[in-house]
Amino acid sequence: MSSFSALKTFDPAPSAAAGQKITTAGRHGKFLDVSIGTDLHLVVHLARAGWLHYRDSFKSPAPLKPGSGPIALRVRLDDGSGFDLTEAGTQKSLAAYLVRDPAEVPGVARLGPDALAVSRDEFVERIRGRNGQIKGVLTDQEVLAGIGNAYSDEILHVAKMSPFALTGKLSDEQLTTLYEATRQVETDAVTRSVGQKAAELKGEKRAGMRVHARTGLPCPVCGDKIREVSFADKSLQYCATCQTGGKPLADRRLSKLIR
Repeated sequence: MSSFSALKTFDPAPSAAAGQKITTAGRHGKFLDVSIGTDLHLVVHLARAGWLHYRDSFKSPAPLKPGSGPIALRVRLDDGSGFDLTEAGTQKSLAAYLVRDPAEVPGVARLGPDALAVSRDEFVERIRGRNGQIKGVLTDQEVLAGIGNAYSDEILHVAKMSPFALTGKLSDEQLTTLYEATRQVETDAVTRSVGQKAAELKGEKRAGMRVHARTGLPCPVCGDKIREVSFADKSLQYCATCQTGGKPLADRRLSKLIR
């Protein structure tokens, strides 16, 4: 590891990974988990603007200068290959942890079960166990791991459900529809991503979206205009005809401007 400005742990030290073999790679919700040797794990959360770029070789063997450029962390392998963790923008949220057990990472320890690993009954139980608007509950990683802002918009559109619907008022039929929509959208997203190059991955993701990041464009189901509700640091997109009975949702940021 030549540069580790994003590294959030100090024990074990980064040098503990030197000479060790990468054995497996997996994930816990949105956390990537690279197993190193017999008892080390490099756990990474890419946040909103992070990427992992694998390279067959690096142009320059010189160590990185901490804090210079978009590279947050670099891992070099003995054969000259390796990968960079990069993060665009000024809001630096990418985080890496070198631990002996992934459960030592606070975010991993709090994760609920993976969204694709639960049965219909467990899905319903977990959704009903958290009161609130369904958009927020779906993206709560302690309820279900792996669903973010983009795919929650897609799930709710497929389920024909308002993002502001209250979990306590959802019927069994609605929750079954939501469960099936979750499996459909998440499975399709994984299938579309497999084998994609990093430079093409974002474009492929956007090409498969029905409503997310499509404000002002026609709904692919009914043709109505996709609408948006904006918050301080993110937004959601939806189709009023498909999801809210034709009624636009209140955009709090726009309402403040109007007043």
